[in-house]
Amino acid sequence: MATPKSRAAKPLPTDPAGAAIQSALRTLEAEASGVSALAVALQNGLGSPFARAIDLMLHGKGRVIITGLGKSGHIGRKIAATFASTGTPAFFVHAAEASHGDLGMITADDIIVAISWSGEQPEMKNLITYAKRFRIALIAITADGDSTLGKAADVALTLPKAREACPHNLAPTTSSLMQLALGDALAIALLEGRGFTSVDFSVLHPSGKLGAMLKLVRELMHTGNAVPLKPLGTSMSEALVEMTSNNFGCVGIVDREGNIVGIITDGDLRRHMRPDLITVPVDEIMTKNPKTIGPEMLASEALEILNSGKITTLIVTSGRKPIGILRLHDLLHAGVA
Repeated sequence: MATPKSRAAKPLPTDPAGAAIQSALRTLEAEASGVSALAVALQNGLGSPFARAIDLMLHGKGRVIITGLGKSGHIGRKIAATFASTGTPAFFVHAAEASHGDLGMITADDIIVAISWSGEQPEMKNLITYAKRFRIALIAITADGDSTLGKAADVALTLPKAREACPHNLAPTTSSLMQLALGDALAIALLEGRGFTSVDFSVLHPSGKLGAMLKLVRELMHTGNAVPLKPLGTSMSEALVEMTSNNFGCVGIVDREGNIVGIITDGDLRRHMRPDLITVPVDEIMTKNPKTIGPEMLASEALEILNSGKITTLIVTSGRKPIGILRLHDLLHAGVA
């Protein structure tokens, strides 16, 4: 049996940690240069086909089909997921599997985005033929606009040349990042072109912390008799009873029309502590014109208001009429914070 040839052992670096950090910095520098080259290209020759690709996808009747294989395939899966989660219906079809029946997933109304750095992968040929046969719009993401894929495409997004972060200039690293960055640029341009809002985003992301942050205030607030309210002119003794009978640590003050005009919190009590506190009217103690929020505000926005104002409770209003109350604790319990 043949014995493998022994390789000469390379001397170990005297500072392994330092060598690793320097390697990481070289990698990041190489990849950053690739993204920078992509940005420059978008301001020059790549800008026009990029705009045409966006126009095609915005006005397409079907879905966007992302395809590729190898590292480009992995990047394609992520791009498809980003498209789908930002308002552009999309899914991934593996270029090799397409020739074994998965072409049936692609309809004449769809748009194909094919990713191949070289543009010469043989597995792409059947996809190209299929697209031409059924007049399916084909967008190519490739480094060679004169490749088979680039020439066959209705729109070719030609990536600028860039050196891989791999010291041998072989392993897809910089090139993969450029593909991903271009995919993100397409997704965000489509999102903005569709007018896709944070509310739309919440419909597609109902679970996890992201889903919690995209809940609306009306889904989390307390309503009805749970909202602690007292009218102007109420004695502080009555207001204190209202404050202690609920767990909100505050009471909202309303005028004769039922509009919110003030709030009394534990902090107000401390600031106005005096012997006759319980006998004075709430008008003298309350904080006037308190911060309020609307029921359609995102929970994440309400959290920002609470944090920036260093407060723990917000009255929810419709116009100036109080309809609910939201606590920081409610946001914590929902998983927003």
